[in-house]
Amino acid sequence: MLHAKIINLKKEKIKISKAEKFIKFSKYGASIYFIGTVRNLNNRKKVTGITYDSHDALVIKSFKNIYKESQKKLKFKDSVAFIEHIKGYAKLGESCIIIAVACKHRDQAYGLSRFIIEKIKKKTPIWKKEHYKNNDSKWLKGNPIKL
Repeated sequence: MLHAKIINLKKEKIKISKAEKFIKFSKYGASIYFIGTVRNLNNRKKVTGITYDSHDALVIKSFKNIYKESQKKLKFKDSVAFIEHIKGYAKLGESCIIIAVACKHRDQAYGLSRFIIEKIKKKTPIWKKEHYKNNDSKWLKGNPIKL
């Protein structure tokens, strides 16, 4: 089971409580939460925030494909995953992605969480523009899209 969504920051905020509620099942013994936040330094530049943009329909399709791929590659089917990524401007320290997974065993949960974030970084059409302390900004180079 998968929950996948883009959160438009103009309309709502990303909340871990939604992830926690979604993955809470008594049949799973292990839950992992990954929260990506805006950090203050990248490539020796002082970052003040990041603007994320995305092709929402393709992002959701990518999230679904990544989850399906994880089930085939990791060879366990009894799991749930919650993925939300923001769209819009995020300040330092603000959450930009939440990945929450629940599986029967901790090694599965760690593996699934890591698999999902690494594939999202490589395959999902989400672009980010860093804003710097000197009022400069730059769209960062991403990976080619491979759906």
